[in-house]
Amino acid sequence: MSSPADPAQRTAHRRAATISDVAELASVSTATVSRVLNGNYPVAAATRDRVMRAVAKLGYAANANARALTRAGTEIIGVVVPEIVDPFFGYLIHGLEQAAAEAGRLLIVATTSGEPEREMALIDRMREQRVDAVIVVSGARDEPSYHRLLAQRAESLEGMGSRLVLCAHPPLPQPSPSRTVAYDNEGGAFAITEHLIGVGHRRIALVGGRRTLPAMRNRLDGYLRALTARGIEVDETLIRMDGFGRHSGRTSTAALLGESTGATAILAVNETIAAGVYEALAEAGLRIPDDMSVAAYDDTPLATDLTPKLTTVHVPLEQLGREALRAALADRDAFSRDPDEVVTLGTYLVHRDSVAAPAH
Repeated sequence: MSSPADPAQRTAHRRAATISDVAELASVSTATVSRVLNGNYPVAAATRDRVMRAVAKLGYAANANARALTRAGTEIIGVVVPEIVDPFFGYLIHGLEQAAAEAGRLLIVATTSGEPEREMALIDRMREQRVDAVIVVSGARDEPSYHRLLAQRAESLEGMGSRLVLCAHPPLPQPSPSRTVAYDNEGGAFAITEHLIGVGHRRIALVGGRRTLPAMRNRLDGYLRALTARGIEVDETLIRMDGFGRHSGRTSTAALLGESTGATAILAVNETIAAGVYEALAEAGLRIPDDMSVAAYDDTPLATDLTPKLTTVHVPLEQLGREALRAALADRDAFSRDPDEVVTLGTYLVHRDSVAAPAH
């Protein structure tokens, strides 16, 4: 008799078995199950037999048939992104579009406005359209419940011959048949905070973003790590993660100045927020960098449109898009033998004119 932990018994209460169920019952990885079902990679005969017995026992044949029917693909890639007006996402999508055009694929882009429920609904809708892959850019939350929902979508897409690619997003903490293309977010924030400390700043404010978002949390972590490494006490009054956009940067900076926090430098989490920081400092009659140094993140063209030109962290946005598309289309064994492998692109500091030693 099967125990309650038996995947076959648990699956009886579900609509359909997942590839993870098959992998668990056969005591192999999800990648091995994919190789057996695709028939495009050598697998030991005993392992193949064990996987096929698990497929039959769990009733996974319907999913396997769906996989075979969709092997040719629709030549459509779904992209789920928080928004497209922010330069960060605009340039990343530009890289995706270029790579898709070169590969003869069509992109479908949909926005979530940062709502997790809408993100999941869009992934489901794209799966129903049988897209070749779904690329989720950035992601809506950094919470266990959100991670579980994404992992479920990854399994569902894998079961129909598609895949989930996470772009500019940390990998899922639990095993799942997803690909991740990321960049050194925390390292970049550490480097630019360390640069501000290196020229003499000790009261460094962090402005913009939301702590619930993975990318913003990583930037906060890099900032905090740099302060701690240099023995600088963290002052929560200097952390103003109150939202996005130019208006948020302006109002947060005005509040910092009005509360006499003693900040001598401001690190904006992106350059749109930095533009609002510039406005607030100008309204207060303060000069950059003579009275206040300003630095930011992303290195979009806005950084050189501002006066003075903005010191920032360069993120390879278009390359991120290209790598995400490559991950979406790569042969299942050519990209990586481990579905959970992460491709991480580097960031680097770009020195311009907005940072100087503190005046006092």
